[in-house]
Amino acid sequence: MSQRALLLINPKSRRGYNARQQAMQQLQHLGFELLEPHSENPKQYSELIRQYRQQVDMVIVGGGDGSVNASVEGLLDTDLPLGILPLGTANNLARTLGIPQSLPEACKIIASGQVHQIDLGWVNGQYFFNIASLGLSAEVNRRVSKKLKRHWGVLAYIVTALQVIWTVRPFWVDVLSDGQSIEFKTLQITVANGRYYGSGLVIADDATIDDQRLDLHSLEIQHWWEMLPLIPPALLGKSVKGKGVRNISGKDIELHTRKPYPINTDGERTTETPARFRVIPKALSVIVPSSFQRY
Repeated sequence: MSQRALLLINPKSRRGYNARQQAMQQLQHLGFELLEPHSENPKQYSELIRQYRQQVDMVIVGGGDGSVNASVEGLLDTDLPLGILPLGTANNLARTLGIPQSLPEACKIIASGQVHQIDLGWVNGQYFFNIASLGLSAEVNRRVSKKLKRHWGVLAYIVTALQVIWTVRPFWVDVLSDGQSIEFKTLQITVANGRYYGSGLVIADDATIDDQRLDLHSLEIQHWWEMLPLIPPALLGKSVKGKGVRNISGKDIELHTRKPYPINTDGERTTETPARFRVIPKALSVIVPSSFQRY
């Protein structure tokens, strides 16, 4: 019996425009009956999911982390499982879930994978699958051009970060995590629900997207050369530790800064400090590889 799926592909994602026809052919070959309403604006995804809830068995979203994030409220309202086609630049959510970048392989996983419940992050009323961040990375996201991302992929973020790091200044932040408070000066804060962030960096060696906790990573370097010891573990796919790096875990985290700082959720600017972060356990059902296991 064929499965009915609502297919939402963001044509503005890095591979979305070129991959649309291939994705449709591959999924239909695997036995899917597809409903594909015309929409080039991911902001419409949640409403489309609500609209088609009685006609489909699942939702398939093609794009990057931001495209998938745009579907979250519709998925929460309908309890439909989510299939992911990683067509964006970094695709850290797909990486966390073990979904390969190969479009044919990602389609096969949607057809034959297993449904797994994952946690969601929440900050000031905004949901996030993977990360929320402020400081250096928020400025990088603001400045990186879509043209650069389309042609260079994750290298676009690295090039932009090298340009931005000279202009971003450390700021004071007061962190309250599960009832314990600490104040420090930082260049960058990342609060992660998943395992990967940025260009495939690992937030914590034991982090998973179903561990019912958030992991806060703070970069507290004062000079550029202090980053040099942090590069090897990042390249090896391990979490970055040591001098200039602080890691805090918790289910409920509050951030207070001396002036408002913009916060990105899954790559899109959505809120600002002061901010309260929470983890919502087992919030959504996502289709993952049959071999998926916690790290």
